[in-house]
Amino acid sequence: MTGPEEVRNTPFYGNVGPLLNEVLHAVDRLLETDEPTTIDLAGLPFGPGELEHLEATLGTGELSCKLDALGTSRIRETAYPGVWWLEHRNPHDEVVGRYIEITRTPEILSSQEADITAGRARLEDQLTT
Repeated sequence: MTGPEEVRNTPFYGNVGPLLNEVLHAVDRLLETDEPTTIDLAGLPFGPGELEHLEATLGTGELSCKLDALGTSRIRETAYPGVWWLEHRNPHDEVVGRYIEITRTPEILSSQEADITAGRARLEDQLTT
């Protein structure tokens, strides 16, 4: 894995160092205030190879999952707990969103109130039949 000093001193990866610094500050915010941060990677000006270098630098952690809903979403923890790499693809397998989320659990994995209510109703029906 590339160290932070090496990333900072590699001109080819000039956008990676500042982004990793932003991730570091977002982790601090998460620890201090429990405030999550989402970084939309599509809106950033990456040079050739920088996105791949960022992904390799963040590495892979212990958790990952795949969601199939209007395309495939892959969510994986990086080598740094609380820092998640999310990639969303449409039904044609084209990338439609790529994010870094700094949070305890990515929002997309949280059950929505309406879904919980509907699930509760189904469970109640199951118990009464």
